[in-house]
Amino acid sequence: MAAKPTNKGLGRGFASLMGMNDFDVVPQNDDNKSQDGVVMISLMEIDPNYEQPRKTFDEDALAELAESIKMHGVIQPIVVTPIGKRFMIIAGERRFRASKLAGKKDIPAIVRNYTPQQIKEISIIENLQREDLSPIEAARAIKTLMTEFNMTQEVAADRIGKSRSAVANTLRLLTLSDEVIELIEKGRLSAGHARTLVVVPTADQYKLALKGCDNKMTVREMEKMVRDYLNPKQKPQKVVEESRELRDLVGNMKRAFATKVSAMGNGTKGRIYIDYFTADDLDRICRLVDEWMNEKFRKDEE
Repeated sequence: MAAKPTNKGLGRGFASLMGMNDFDVVPQNDDNKSQDGVVMISLMEIDPNYEQPRKTFDEDALAELAESIKMHGVIQPIVVTPIGKRFMIIAGERRFRASKLAGKKDIPAIVRNYTPQQIKEISIIENLQREDLSPIEAARAIKTLMTEFNMTQEVAADRIGKSRSAVANTLRLLTLSDEVIELIEKGRLSAGHARTLVVVPTADQYKLALKGCDNKMTVREMEKMVRDYLNPKQKPQKVVEESRELRDLVGNMKRAFATKVSAMGNGTKGRIYIDYFTADDLDRICRLVDEWMNEKFRKDEE
């Protein structure tokens, strides 16, 4: 494999992430390896990482990086691991893609031996630390990190250098409906806007998301919309003033039945309530109604 020395090295934080003291560098010909372990490898011998959490790359950003590489070269080497006679990218796929766009033939790289488990974990953590994943890609990557490597939220947060609350908030995005997640992936709904919908029933999330997507409202405005949706204000009941005739009727019924009588409505329609508080009250009311009915029938027969 073609290899030429280079003097470019890794940043301290990235080197710590890669565990530079924990794994053996793949032996290279001393004529091809620089003192810092970086070699030049042909782009034709390198394959992307199939475990790459990031599935989409911003074309404009790649073009800008390619122009920078044309002028200054690749400042930070990529990290690769040998797979048979070829190499797979562990970290630095964006630089790899931009180098191809820039017309480069090779790229500075550090070659390291990693197990399949280490490859996946490092790929996820490297991308999360660089914060260039979409909110949903980041959420899925964190979930994969926790599930496959048996990590708690606290441990995952520590590994990627974020607070536990930030990790928890990111993971909440995965509880949203597929339609809302698609809006986030398309960039129409921000993570902040989307998190306000987590407390909304799944069936109702999308219609609320459409009202707030495309920057139609701020996050605070969307929070208020969700609160109002979950706790709708009761419409005040229209107060209908009783007619004089209805008030007189209620008064007469109170005296006749010797109990509480109330009415709701007006002179056109409504309801009259007759309360009873004991069995004797009910018997008395029934007896009065029976007497009234008997008197009515007697008069009708006459």
